[in-house]
Amino acid sequence: MNVICLVAGLLVAPLGEAVTLQWTHSIQKTLWAEDYRLQGDRLNLTSARVRGTGAGMEPPADAVYRDGAWHYTPALPLLPAVSLRHSPHVAPYVVCTAADCRPLPDWLPTLPADTVVDLKACPAPAPQQAKLVTMRP
Repeated sequence: MNVICLVAGLLVAPLGEAVTLQWTHSIQKTLWAEDYRLQGDRLNLTSARVRGTGAGMEPPADAVYRDGAWHYTPALPLLPAVSLRHSPHVAPYVVCTAADCRPLPDWLPTLPADTVVDLKACPAPAPQQAKLVTMRP
């Protein structure tokens, strides 16, 4: 079974079968969000939201304005990965799972300040086995 992971070199953070990726546009300072769901070993971009327009950020013609953002479904094929540029010059991406939302460096604590991180499928971690300990007097 696969899960969605953040991968940067040898750093790997398993996230689950669905994630939301959020970031602030570096010029317009507008919030973007994209929802991804795992489909086999590929990522399906199921929906997206943007809280404004400008600087190449226009939502598609079929977008619907709701709750302060333009909502739409991108017409993309299944993706093998999404590459994210982590840089000290912009606010970090925020990655949300069903249980938690954290900035990218919190998911990968030893992440270099300037690197590329991939969001992609990886094998699910094996469940931890309970260890049997024998106590002797």
